[in-house]
Amino acid sequence: MTALWAEANKYRTWLELELAATEAWEELAEVPEGTSTRIREAMQGQELDDAFAARVAEIEAVTKHDIVAFTRALTERIGDDAKYIHLGLTSTDVVDSSQNLIFREALSLLIADGQALLEALKEKAVTYKHTPCIGRTHGIHAEPMTFGLKFLNFYAALERDIARLERARESISVIMLSGSVGTYAHIPPEIEERVALSLNMQVDKVTNQTVARDRHAEVLSAIAILGTTLERIAVEVRHLQRTEVREAQEGFSKGQTGSSSMPHKKNPISTENITGAARLLRSNLQAALENVCLWHERDISHSSVERIILPDSTTLASYATRRMTTVVKNLIVYPENMQRNLDALHGLVFSQRVLHKLIDKGMMREAAYDLVQRNSLKSWEDATPLKALIAKDEANPLSKEELEAAFDQAWYLRYVDDIYARFNL
Repeated sequence: MTALWAEANKYRTWLELELAATEAWEELAEVPEGTSTRIREAMQGQELDDAFAARVAEIEAVTKHDIVAFTRALTERIGDDAKYIHLGLTSTDVVDSSQNLIFREALSLLIADGQALLEALKEKAVTYKHTPCIGRTHGIHAEPMTFGLKFLNFYAALERDIARLERARESISVIMLSGSVGTYAHIPPEIEERVALSLNMQVDKVTNQTVARDRHAEVLSAIAILGTTLERIAVEVRHLQRTEVREAQEGFSKGQTGSSSMPHKKNPISTENITGAARLLRSNLQAALENVCLWHERDISHSSVERIILPDSTTLASYATRRMTTVVKNLIVYPENMQRNLDALHGLVFSQRVLHKLIDKGMMREAAYDLVQRNSLKSWEDATPLKALIAKDEANPLSKEELEAAFDQAWYLRYVDDIYARFNL
């Protein structure tokens, strides 16, 4: 990803675009036959590397214009045929189209990273499919679920993230070779169409001097939403690693330390870092949204922003996704602690099942609710098992067997296989 956004690769992509345009002109007999071949031969052995990038920077220090500096640096290498480079084009034709080519490749790399994480999440979802744990709402114990269902939820969210990234990649896979204000005055639409075909891109149907930035905002939105999914997983791991919970924790490698002062510490540093990365991805989306509105046919208020947010967002998202994959693969899981936490409230988590049993027995909902609540509050206060309190309540109509059934943990998990079947897992 870093190499993809490097200056040298940007110039290689500019040259690829420029040569595709020159070849299209040649096919229309507007440029002398053999021009493209001679230019390619002249460039053989002359890699557009860091040295070339340095030369462009040297010229740009004088011209204050990147494309002018680029074409002049090319002229030094190509010679007379360089006059056919950039024919009919304006700078943004090259910059926007080439940037979209790079953006498309960056998204392909990010999608591949997402697929790797998807596999890691699937493995955990399947492995812990039937491992009971407590579900929490508002951070408070709610009802039994399985640890695997947590990862199945993450898996489903990441599937949607990848689909969004694929749609965003399609949206950004456009080129624009339409001239100074999008009228094709100096370059016929056929050139654009031929270049698009050669680069496996689409022609943007209408432009001014830029590719409209709602496309870029769409990509940054998809990346930011991916970041929120990563943060969602990260926050879950961070909570589960808390000492009082300790149901799961990040892997801790040999020689790793958690604190300079407290040798016992094992901190969720990876997921905390990922949480921070997600914040940056969301803030970059805000900048991308601000870039959509430009003056008239174009200004360059977006340009300086994109030099930062496009490479940074794709690179950071790739890093965070890969790091999360490592976290998930190396996650340490404590099923025994999950069962301990399930039992921690002495049966309070079965209150809704008791409520329904009482209603099935003929009690009005309000009366049944009052019965369960008053005993639940007592159980909260003195840690007496809820089942014992319900059994002693004079208003309780349930038999011992019926009450026992109300506290059956397996009953809550009887449809887990049906949920997994929706994913063919």
